Amino acid sequence: MRTNRTVRLLKEKIKPLSSLKKIIAALRKRGKSIVFTNGCFDLLHYGHVKYLEEARAGGDILVVAVNSDASVRKIKGRKRPIVNEGDRLKTVAALESVDYVVLFEEKTPIRVIKTIKPDILVKGADWNRNDIVGGNYISSLGGRAVTIKLVKNRSTTNLIRKIAKVF
Repeated sequence: MRTNRTVRLLKEKIKPLSSLKKIIAALRKRGKSIVFTNGCFDLLHYGHVKYLEEARAGGDILVVAVNSDASVRKIKGRKRPIVNEGDRLKTVAALESVDYVVLFEEKTPIRVIKTIKPDILVKGADWNRNDIVGGNYISSLGGRAVTIKLVKNRSTTNLIRKIAKVF
C-alpha cells in the first residue's frame, strides 16, 4: 500500500533530468545554493546517510544522482547492483537530507553536472579533489568541488563481505 509520503517522494523528489533542470533554475533564481553528489547507493548504510547529511549541510538544496543498474555493472562488475535502481532511487529519496534524486545511465555523472551546474560538487575524501568528475568544470563556473570525510569501516563492499562470511 502506498502512503501519501511515498507518493510525494515519487512525485516531488525523484525527477528526470529534463524536469530537474527547470526546477534547479527556478531555485537558483530564488537564491538557493545547489549541492550535488552521486553514487551507486547499492546497500544503503550509515556511512551513506552521514555522507549525505554532511553534503546537504553545504548548501540549500541537495541533488543526488544515482547510477542506473547498467551503470553500476560498468563500474562494479556483473554481480552488482544487489538492489535494483528503482528501489535505490526510492531509498535515497526517503532520506530527509536529500531534496532531489535523478537516475543516470552513463559511467560518470558529467552530463547531469553540466545540465544542472551545481554550486558545490561533493565526493567522499577517498577521492582526490583533482580527480572528481566535473570538478574542473564547476570551478570554471565559480563553484567548488569539496570532499567529505567518510565514516570509518562503513562501505557497501565491507557490508557485502560480512554478509557473505556470515551466511
